[in-house]
Formats: sequence, structure tokens, C-alpha cells
Amino acid sequence: MKRIGFQFKVRQDRLAEYKEHHKQVWPEMLDALRETGWHNYTLFMRNDGLIFGYFETDRDLATAQARMAARAVNTRWQEFMSSFMDANARPDETFVELEEYFHLD
Repeated sequence: MKRIGFQFKVRQDRLAEYKEHHKQVWPEMLDALRETGWHNYTLFMRNDGLIFGYFETDRDLATAQARMAARAVNTRWQEFMSSFMDANARPDETFVELEEYFHLD
């Protein structure tokens, strides 16, 4: 498994609402993530809206994103969440992959 770390930015004035939506992620979206190989998917948030994401997959970030992009539910979710982004774009289009430089098992 490859560990993927990434970041993106959520509008600070929408943080509470953004977090609320993640308490009720659509079941079909959760299924799509699992079916396309997103494991141990976790999101962390700073008070200024910077999000750090982590997941494990059998491929790279681009492949994992491409697998999800093929799912209609992902398109609906990304469009729904785009109004929360600083860039007013789909969240999955604003991911900045972070280099893994240390790991302790």
C-alpha cells in the first residue's frame, strides 16, 4: 500500500458547515471510496481552513483520483462541496500532494 498525504483549503467562514457535511457523507460516496481502493482515509483541519488528508491505496494519487472520477456519485459530491473551497473549485481538483519523507511502523 502507498500512503498518500495531501492538502487543500476550505473557506474559513464555511468550516462548521463543511465539517457537518462530513458527519453525514452519502453512503454511496463511502461505498465508491472503498470500492476504488481508498483505505484509512482521514481528514484533519486547522482553524484557518487548511485541510490535511491521508489515505492508503495500491496506486498513486492520480490513479486513485481517476478511479473516483469515473463514479457519478463523486462528480455530484465534488460539485456539492465546491462552494466550500477557497478556489471555488471541486475539492479533488485542488489537492496538493505532500512528499512522504519519514515513516515509523
